[in-house]
Amino acid sequence: MAQAANGAFIDRPAARALAALVFVGAAAFLGYYERDRLFGSGVAEGQAGAANDPFALCFAERAAQIDQMVKDKVVSAAQAADFKGRAEAMCRAQTKGAGGPPGGAGGRPPPGFTPVR
Repeated sequence: MAQAANGAFIDRPAARALAALVFVGAAAFLGYYERDRLFGSGVAEGQAGAANDPFALCFAERAAQIDQMVKDKVVSAAQAADFKGRAEAMCRAQTKGAGGPPGGAGGRPPPGFTPVR
């Protein structure tokens, strides 16, 4: 391949080496940036958030107590469902809506929201 003495920089081997270096750098950056999605974070999704979520901890404790009451035949299954609903509301109130939907605690609208009449 013949090359002119005053050829453009883009036609030189140094330009190709620079392009390869930029490509490898970009691929390395993307690999580092997406490392959790590519290789996993080591903790199953859902478990990491639940371990630190005060609502999940509160509700799990209350649900276990209610399940034990059903096993001991202190309450019926229908009553247990009601108790779990109340336990959820209590835990959301105690944890200020942590773990709830984005709209606020218990699916209520955010403060200051007024419906159109």
